[in-house]
Amino acid sequence: MGNIIGRFDKFEKELPNVDGKVFVITGTTSGTGYIAAETVAKHGGTVLLLNRSSPRSVSSHEKLVKAVKVSSDGRGGKFVPIDCDLQDFQSVKNAVKEIKSMGYTEIYCLSNNAGIMAVDDTVTKTDGYEVQMQTNHLSHFLLTKELFPLVVAGSKKYGDARIVQHSSVARLMTENNTLEEKYFLKQEKNDQLGGNELTGFIKGGPWYRYHQTKLANSVFSHALHDKLKASTNVDCQNIIATCAHPGASKTNLGDHLNAKSNIFVTSILMPMFAFFVAQSADDGSMGILRGMMDDKDSIESGTLYGPPLKLPKSQSLSGHAVSNPPTPCEIDPKSKEMLWNLSEKAIGSKFDIP
Repeated sequence: MGNIIGRFDKFEKELPNVDGKVFVITGTTSGTGYIAAETVAKHGGTVLLLNRSSPRSVSSHEKLVKAVKVSSDGRGGKFVPIDCDLQDFQSVKNAVKEIKSMGYTEIYCLSNNAGIMAVDDTVTKTDGYEVQMQTNHLSHFLLTKELFPLVVAGSKKYGDARIVQHSSVARLMTENNTLEEKYFLKQEKNDQLGGNELTGFIKGGPWYRYHQTKLANSVFSHALHDKLKASTNVDCQNIIATCAHPGASKTNLGDHLNAKSNIFVTSILMPMFAFFVAQSADDGSMGILRGMMDDKDSIESGTLYGPPLKLPKSQSLSGHAVSNPPTPCEIDPKSKEMLWNLSEKAIGSKFDIP
């Protein structure tokens, strides 16, 4: 069975209090992001919920408020919704302006959790980048750059701060076992990066684009770690950059794929996979929560946490969140340099770490 009763409950009880600390989390309407937001607030943190404006974001915020008793002194255990559409760079910048205008000067943790999976081959309307790469990586790169001074301030205040990326088992499934430049470039029109055909189980254009974004999440985390440790600013050095993968978790990330799949996949294969292999969204959130909340002596910057990886490519789909050794494609120096340079080009500004 994919789930072990009580695994998350035990894990959650061992997390430390984060009273009054500010956490910024993208994609909190469901799944691991929702659980991460709820868990942080239960332990006293203030959670800024960055989601695209929709009835779903409103209802999930209301659900979180009902689930967690808000601190009467206003220091922690509360939720602050912020409109942020990751498919629009200007919306990301506006979200940052709103955060600053509300008086937030220090951020303890930025959790780049949100993502979309295996969607059609389209480009974003305003910026012109492949929709999965902009949503899953480029806008998170921009958000990290824009909020970085507040994270540095958080590190100075608390002695450490966190920047967490959310990757996937899919990071190990890229076609050429490498990060490819073409996926980071501006596209002239839709249907330029592999089309919409599903050619097999987790194969075809929609999946190959997704695989690239999830490898990008891990490579970004490693590149960020390198730059933080090379910094001459001690407050930058004390920022912990981690990544996570949720294994195979029961979330609604792939619900849209049901319409494209045949009746055998939707009626037999996927239900069997969910029952025998997939773990709960709660258990899937343990990797990202370790990076966000665990004692700083219990985690290590530059590390990806999730169900265990046995090299070269044997990835567990369920289990406790443990340190995963990096594969060569995740720490390739040329990939890290390429990702950073092309991400800066996409957002139109440099992201320098002093």
